[in-house]
Parts: sequence; structure tokens; C-alpha cells
Amino acid sequence: MPVVSPFVTAAINSGLSKDAKIALYRELMRIRRFEERSLRAYQAGKIGGFLHLYIGQEAVAVGCCSVMGKDDHVITAYRDHGHAMAVGMDTKALMAEVFGKVTGCSKGKGGSMHYFAPEKNYWGGHGIVGGQIPLGAGLAFGLKYLKRKGAAMAFMGDGAVNQGAVHEAFNLAALWNLPVVFVIENNRYSMGTSQSRSSAGTSLAQRAAGYSMAWDVCNGHDLYEVREKADKYLTIAREQHKPAVLEIDTYRYRGHSVADPDKTYRSKAEIEEYQKTKDPINIFQASLLAEKVLTQEIIEKIDQEARAEADLAAEFAEASPYPTVEDITKDIYWEEDNLDKKVSQGRIIFD
Repeated sequence: MPVVSPFVTAAINSGLSKDAKIALYRELMRIRRFEERSLRAYQAGKIGGFLHLYIGQEAVAVGCCSVMGKDDHVITAYRDHGHAMAVGMDTKALMAEVFGKVTGCSKGKGGSMHYFAPEKNYWGGHGIVGGQIPLGAGLAFGLKYLKRKGAAMAFMGDGAVNQGAVHEAFNLAALWNLPVVFVIENNRYSMGTSQSRSSAGTSLAQRAAGYSMAWDVCNGHDLYEVREKADKYLTIAREQHKPAVLEIDTYRYRGHSVADPDKTYRSKAEIEEYQKTKDPINIFQASLLAEKVLTQEIIEKIDQEARAEADLAAEFAEASPYPTVEDITKDIYWEEDNLDKKVSQGRIIFD
């Protein structure tokens, strides 16, 4: 791959200022350092349950979310930290959530897999494989119904493409001309099974052809290319109400979750080769150095700031309280949290 991506001249990228490019680089680094700090907290016994890290896939979330408009929406699966940061969520609330603290974005009840920020058009964070994809189609339906010039991006992993609900959503999106881009983050291994052993065909996105939908593939280690492809299909969705499937080839350095030993289904050499040749941060850094946008001094400063932000988030999470026993019944049924407006008869929650 050339030092400077050929997609640097794409319309969505050619107008980027020096500061805007540095801001994109900063987002990549912030996600990487946040995830690394989360891992250390998990290993120290501060985080329970699952922890699905985004290390290696940062350019997908940053690239896609950086081209969103004011009426665009995002929904994703359980590997959701990168998307949450890319739409602007506060890292203190994100870290507190994985710690299970009440100051978390889901009040400590969702954990790693369930980040939400409706005010930022960010709808999670879903633990059921493929379960978010019909909801993404629903977001698109709502945008069309309300006559808003926006689109939904529904992210999924390669393993989710074989779920029936995904194909039902594809069918309805194509049938009803919904403004949605289905983004497949293909990190090649689903949970721990290679694509060649789990999915028929050579391209997951090509399945969209069966629904007369547009489809495309791109490299997830090239931030400029991700931005160009995401912008192309979001624009079509907004302006023509046409859905599409975009498959982004990417890679995760860690296991499916931190609980995954990751020693049986891929080699250490394979991981090291990807890190050496296709690490998204190194690729973008090399490009910006060649473009004379970055300097070593700026790189070091951004790295230090990202580490400091992640440490601050961990300190905030550590100092925050856990939810109380009484909190268990809150945020489950709207009527129970708003008793003055309750219309249902009888008890909803039982001891």
C-alpha cells in the first residue's frame, strides 16, 4: 500500500484541513488508548462480565462516523466502544459503564456491550448477534416517515450476516426503499471460526444483490477509503432513499472478548503481520507525515493526551459508586419511573 492513500483526493477528503486531519488521527489514538486502559482494568479485576475490545478496527468507526450528518443515526453490536467515542460520548461515562458504576452511560446496568447516547443519535450497543440490524432498518423507516434528510448506519460483524433477522431486515429495507447503510465489519473470525469455514461465498456484501441492493467492499485499515465509501452510500441513502451493504475488511488484535484465549484459531504470526503492515493508526500516521500534516512532536503530544484521558476515565470510574439495590427496578418500564403518568393496571414489577 502506498504511503499516501489514493483516496486522499476523494471529494470527502480533499477538503479536509490540516486541523481536521489531526483531529481524525486523535480520534484513532483516543480509542486505542481507551481500549488498552480498559484491558488493564479488566485484568486487575475492576471489570466484570464481557469486554469486547476494538483494538485494530479503529478506522472503521472513526471513518464512518466522521461523515455523519445531523440527521444520521448509528446502531451497532456489542463491540461498541469505538463507535461511542467516534460520535462524541464522554470517556468517563464509558469507562464507568464497564466498571458497572452508576455514573456510566447506562447507569452501570449495561456494561461493555450496551453503550447508548440517544442525544447523539447513537442507539447502542446490542448483545444479541444481528439483533440490532432490524432496529437499524427501523431507524431508517422513522427517518423516511418523518421526512428527514438523514440515514441510518447499522453495523454488524461478519458472523451476524448468517442470522435470519439480518436477511429479513435486508428484504424490508430494499422493499420499502429505506435510507440505511448496513456496514459489515469483517474481522474474519466471527467469534472464533474463520469466514471460510462459516460463510458460503467469497463476499458477504454480495448477498445484497439478492435483494437488488447496492453493495461494495473496502479496506478498513485505510481511513481515507472508509470515509470515501461511507460518504458515498450515506449520500445515496439520504438523497435517494436507497439502502446498501458496505463490507469493510478489518482485523481485531485481541480475542472475540477478553475471556477468549485466542490461541486455537489463528496464529500469532498472522496477528503480527497485520500489525506490521496494516495497523490503521500507523497507516494514517505515515500518510499524515508524508503529507506534512503531522510531526513527531504532535504525535507524541496526542499520544500522551490520549493516555491521560484514558487514565482519568479509569480514575473517575474507580471513584464512582455502584448502583443501589433499589436501582434494580428503575429504567425498565417507563411507567414505573413516571408513576404520575401510569395508565397500566396492576403491578408490573414483582419482588
